[in-house]
Amino acid sequence: MVEPDFKKGGGLVPVIVQDYKTRDVLMLAYINIEAWKRTLDTGKATYWSRSRNTLWVKGETSGHFQIIREIRVDCDDDTVLFMVEQLGDVACHRGYRSCFYRKITDDGVEIIGKPVKNPEDIYK
Repeated sequence: MVEPDFKKGGGLVPVIVQDYKTRDVLMLAYINIEAWKRTLDTGKATYWSRSRNTLWVKGETSGHFQIIREIRVDCDDDTVLFMVEQLGDVACHRGYRSCFYRKITDDGVEIIGKPVKNPEDIYK
């Protein structure tokens, strides 16, 4: 089986997370070998939190789990693509469907997404 090369990134590999139906890019996260194995074992996206220095299952707190539908590994084995079913329609901790809800324009920043849920209601 193809496995990410965790040595290249000091034990971490970036993961692009994409909705498997719409192909919307939802977020970017990181995995280590333990998160990789847990994701494969459970079918739920599991990541490594660089800020908290721990594993986290997406949706564990919010209920907005990401169910793995397909996994791809790039040609250099140093980036992974998770194609997911995003439960609850929210991937962003700020309540947006996608973490990429801001667009850089000549005039500054344009908000191109609409919040789906209030973050205070998600993370009590």
